[in-house]
Order: sequence, then C-alpha cells, then structure tokens
Amino acid sequence: MEDRFSSFWGPVTSTDRCEKNYVHSSYIAEFFNTISNVPGILLALIGLINALRQRFEKRFSVLHISNMILSIGSMIYHSTLQRLQQQGDETPMVWEMLLYFYILYSPDWHYRSTMPTFLFFYGVGFAVVHALVRFGIGFKVHYVILCLLCIPRMYKYYIYTKDASAKRLAKLYIATLLLGSICGLSDQVFCKQISRWYFNPQGHALWHIFMGFNSYFANTFLMFCRAQQREWDPKIVHFLGVIPYVEIQKPKSQ
Repeated sequence: MEDRFSSFWGPVTSTDRCEKNYVHSSYIAEFFNTISNVPGILLALIGLINALRQRFEKRFSVLHISNMILSIGSMIYHSTLQRLQQQGDETPMVWEMLLYFYILYSPDWHYRSTMPTFLFFYGVGFAVVHALVRFGIGFKVHYVILCLLCIPRMYKYYIYTKDASAKRLAKLYIATLLLGSICGLSDQVFCKQISRWYFNPQGHALWHIFMGFNSYFANTFLMFCRAQQREWDPKIVHFLGVIPYVEIQKPKSQ
C-alpha cells in the first residue's frame, strides 16, 4: 500500500495494519500507528520519575520502564513493518504481562522464590520460541489468556480498596481497555470497508493511545494498593491538575 514515498525499509514482512504505508515519509511506514505511541512513553516516564522520587519498590520502576520499552518497540515495528521488529514488539508485550502477574500475585505467594524463577524461564522460553516460530492468532490468544489471568486479582484489589480516587483509577483502567479494544478490533475486522472511506479513523493508533493511558492507570492503581499493604498512607493527587499519581508518607523507620 505504498503511496507518495518509496519504502526505505524494503518489502513488508510483518503484519500490515489498516493504514496506508509511506504516505508521509519514506522512513515511517505507518505514520499514525508510529506517533500514537508517544503518549504511552511520556506517561510511563512520569510514572517512573514518581516511583524513583518516592522510593517505591524496584518492581514498579521496572514496570514503568517495561511500558516505555513496549511503546518504543511498537514505534520501531510500525515505522518499519519488518518481521524482526514485530517480534521485538510482541515479546515485550508478553514479558510485561508476566511482570503484572508477579506484582498482582506475589504478595500472597507462599513460596516467593518460585514465582520469579518460573516467570523468568517462561519469559525466556517464549522469547526463544517466538524467535523461531511465526505466530498469528496463537500469539493473540496467548496474550489474551495472560490478561484474563490478571483480571480476578485486579478485581480483588478493587473491592478491598475504599479510597474513591483509587477506585476511579480502576474504572478508568477498565474504560480505556474497552475503548481501546473496540478501536483496535474495528480497525482489524472492518479494514476493507475503512480503506474505502475518505477519512480513516486510525483505530489501531487510537488503540495505542488508549492502552498508553490504560497501562498508566493500572500502574498507578497497583502502586496505591501496594502502598496500602506497606502502610505508607497513600493518596491520589494530580500533576498539573490532570494526571493522577500516588503520593505516600512512609514511616520514619522506613
């Protein structure tokens, strides 16, 4: 689907989304699908700064860095549309879900050393297999299963959280997940029809934007819940009056 510019990266070897290629630049295959990852990077950076500034546990710094890596990987994939870069986008998606699984379930895990060991080897094993085998629908099914495994624990945290602002974050997490999924699925299922429209709503790009906020809301909610577990007296405040983040007050002994 080349248009005004020639392809700098060569023939498309990855999954091609419902956006005309090389319309705005010969170096960026899917312009909107590429730049739509920027909000996710900025939000992850805000979360990382807050986690480091208040000395949250390292798992949350790693989580925010993981979000940044995922968004950067997605930018590289959509700008090149090459199979190797697509794998570099999809593998971190699985690693990120394994990290969420650890954060959600590790506080009540009886044998704490077994969980990170299992998740580490699972992540390495998936990366090796994914490098050798080109998944199609199998990757999506696998990723959805990992997401579904996290939902019951998120719901448990929600019902045990009394703070209204924290509950609002959980609701925003669900809302952005649903909206992003609708946009992404519509872009994929109705691509032929959308391609004939004068204006392309860029559903996959909207998926990136919604999921950038989705990850940030999830991370902030989990930071609040963890701070409650550690008795750090957390509260939700807002950066520039808009972006929520967790403010904590650690006991002097910590």
